[in-house]
Amino acid sequence: PGPVRPGTWHLALGPYTLAPQGLTYEITVTLRLGAPGRTPRPVYPPERARGRGRAWYRGDGHVHSVHSDGRRTPAEIAALARAARLDFLNTSEHNTTSSHRAWDGLWGDDLLILTGEEITTRNGHLVALGTDPGTFLDWRRRARDTSPGAYARAVHRAGGLAIPAHPHASCIGCSWKFDLDGADAVEVWNGPYTAEDETALAQWDNALVAHARGDRPRWLPAVGHSDAHRDPDVIGLPQTVVLADDLSRHALHDGIRAGRVWIAESADLDLSFDVSGPHGEHAGIGERLTVPATAPVTVRLTVSGAPGCTASFHTDQGRLHSAAIPPGGTTALTWVTSPARAAYVRAEIRHPATDPGTPGRMAALTNPVFLEAG
Repeated sequence: PGPVRPGTWHLALGPYTLAPQGLTYEITVTLRLGAPGRTPRPVYPPERARGRGRAWYRGDGHVHSVHSDGRRTPAEIAALARAARLDFLNTSEHNTTSSHRAWDGLWGDDLLILTGEEITTRNGHLVALGTDPGTFLDWRRRARDTSPGAYARAVHRAGGLAIPAHPHASCIGCSWKFDLDGADAVEVWNGPYTAEDETALAQWDNALVAHARGDRPRWLPAVGHSDAHRDPDVIGLPQTVVLADDLSRHALHDGIRAGRVWIAESADLDLSFDVSGPHGEHAGIGERLTVPATAPVTVRLTVSGAPGCTASFHTDQGRLHSAAIPPGGTTALTWVTSPARAAYVRAEIRHPATDPGTPGRMAALTNPVFLEAG
């Protein structure tokens, strides 16, 4: 609502496919004169909630509402987030920031709402997580004519994190064809776990190996989001669990950038994962442990809420140790290795396989702890 501003207006059309002969279309624009009114002052979510100090916070960084192609209102999404026992949400509509001002009264001490955008192109989608409210990020670039890191730089200027979404999705235009320069993390698990996520996980693990052998100066943390649009999509399946100094936009950014992250299918599942050296040295998820190359390193994983699943340890040499979790869903698993035998260690929790020769569906996944000889 409001006055029609002078200038050139643009309408972005989004047909997914075109016939070789092209497409005939007609656009009708109707302007209706209404009663005079005032444009409401935008009200944006605060950048901090009460939180629990330094703690693990659960969130869903990729959701859609009626402000793009979702079918849920912000109020419905907030209610579902609370039901899923999430601590934070990121609003990520396709190529629009209109939902940034739609959460008035929906946040609280128990729920932090971040503003963002899903930059949606024909060459892949990028989640901008926790950007400055009201800041629009232009989607109109192609993989072949965009300089490395252009999208990431734009997201960073807007104060957010740049996270390629569902990089191996099979929907038209969804797979990631841009470079990863400047990205802060990568979405390896999108919604219910599928073969597309398995491919994303394998590629991410290959990148960890490349980093461990010195071919890549940086490693990208893995995150997981629901990408929920409508029923029966589940908010918080999966959810990113972040170790942050408090429940705030910048603390969550710091935790994700550092890789202090694990991914869970729901809040029913909890875990802890760390490594220790022979003289009390210690490192947790996303951290590095430096000990002599042959020094014994003890890897510890505790899990609850995963009945019937299998827990396993993965390194640059592949899966090296696994154990079944008892019917009660709780276990404590230890394993001893060394920097000479493993450049990093990460943990997976999986459900039983349903098809012979295929891995079971993921229940939880940790980012790695790197082991360095020194």
